[in-house]
Amino acid sequence: MTAWLVRNVLFALTRFLVGGHARWRGCGPEQRQRIYFANHGSHLDTVILCASLPEALRRTTHPVAAADYWGRNALARFIALKVLNAVLVERGRSRDPLAPLREVLDSGESLIIFPEGTRGKETLPGPFKAGLQHLARDYPQAELVPVYLANLSRAYPKGAILPAPISCVANFGTPVVLAEDEDKQHFLDRARQAVCDMAEGAAAA
Repeated sequence: MTAWLVRNVLFALTRFLVGGHARWRGCGPEQRQRIYFANHGSHLDTVILCASLPEALRRTTHPVAAADYWGRNALARFIALKVLNAVLVERGRSRDPLAPLREVLDSGESLIIFPEGTRGKETLPGPFKAGLQHLARDYPQAELVPVYLANLSRAYPKGAILPAPISCVANFGTPVVLAEDEDKQHFLDRARQAVCDMAEGAAAA
C-alpha cells in the first residue's frame, strides 16, 4: 500500500510540475513485450517515461536504472524497486551487465533502457552502446520502440535540486526491427536516428 501511495503521489506531482504526457506517434499503448529505448538527459527521465505509460503497461515494464545512483540509499532503492518497478544494473562491475535485463525479457515482460549509458547535455542523444543490439538480436519477439523525451534536460538539468516548470512529453515512435545480418554499428546508428527523428517531430508539433 505504501509503494502504491508513493507511486501515485510521485506521478501526480511530476505531471503537475513538468507534464510528462505521452504522445503515441508511431505505435499505440498495446500490451505486448517491448524494449522502449530513449534519450537520457535527466534523472527525471525514468519517472517521466513510467508516468507516461498506462497503468496496465506500467505493471509489466521495468526501467533499467544504475545501481550506483538508484541504489545509493534505502529511499532511492525503495523508489526504484518498489515504486518504479526498476531493475538495477551495476555499471562496470559485472561480467554481464545485461544479465538482469535478460531475466526480465525471459519472463515475457518489457524494458525501458537508455542506450547512451549516461546522461547527455545535448538535445539529441549521443552514440548508443552495444547493449541494445545484443538484446534486439537475442529477443526478436520484443518490439523495439524509440522514445524521445522532450525538454527533460532543460526541466531538470544536472545539478538541479527542483525541476523547472517546463512542459515535457514522451514521444513514442515507430518500432525498429533488427535486419538479418545487419552490422551492429549500422543498427545502433539507425536506432539512434529513430530517436532523433522523433525529436524533429516533437519540435514541429
